[in-house]
Amino acid sequence: MGLKDILVHVESGTTGERRLQYAIELARQHEAHLSGLFVIEPLHAGAYFTPPAASYVDVAALEAIDQKHREAEMVVASAAETKFRELCRRAAIGSEWHVVVGDPVALTTINAQCADLTILGQIDPDHRPSESAERLPEQTAISSGRPVLVLPYAGEFSTVGRHVLLGWTHARQSARAANDALPILKRAEKVTVLIVNPEDTEDEQEVPALDITQHLARHGVRAEAAYTVAKDVDIANILLSRASDLDADMLVMGCYGHSRLRELVLGGTTRSILREMTVPVLMSH
Repeated sequence: MGLKDILVHVESGTTGERRLQYAIELARQHEAHLSGLFVIEPLHAGAYFTPPAASYVDVAALEAIDQKHREAEMVVASAAETKFRELCRRAAIGSEWHVVVGDPVALTTINAQCADLTILGQIDPDHRPSESAERLPEQTAISSGRPVLVLPYAGEFSTVGRHVLLGWTHARQSARAANDALPILKRAEKVTVLIVNPEDTEDEQEVPALDITQHLARHGVRAEAAYTVAKDVDIANILLSRASDLDADMLVMGCYGHSRLRELVLGGTTRSILREMTVPVLMSH
């Protein structure tokens, strides 16, 4: 098993360029095919008008506004395609380009289902997208059935999977993430498996991270087991803090999002990570 098809969600601006460079380097390392996806979300101009004003809005005028929006976005997409193709050519990797129009979550999810890994970006709180696009990382991970790798909107990431921190529990999502990340774990110089012990026990014999490290070793992954006890600090902060302490350049974890009640039980770890992440995070549901 390896990474043969990688999908990257392409956007204009510095954050989008940084994400593209990261995706190209990952594709180069794994000799994978890279697909660039640029999504144009319709403007839905009618949503900006509320009754009774909406009843007086000319439908043709709204359509004209949306058409101008799409044309402007196509210009941006064309420029992004030129850069994408040139960078892929320099890296000598196979590539293809897609421009689609519609709901960002639905279209990204559909394309992600035909990729081994999808690379997305964390939502920048100072440049919030539409309500639909704001759910892109979490919903793609939950709905696509494939792993996603989310890059923080801020920071420079010069290495890709050199030292990976794997957050481990007995949950299905955690096992799925570990398996999906195997191609990256095998190439890593160092892998640390961390369990945040939910039972407040300090007996290392009860730490399930020891079992997963043995499993990873059979796949050629040299991993070290570590554990900590969660008391007053939430799990998301513990994972991010440990990643920083270890100078890890990637975090691998399960993506939890069955329901509001389930997220409450888990302390909203997935949402907290997506909001506060400082290192690229590979998630699987």
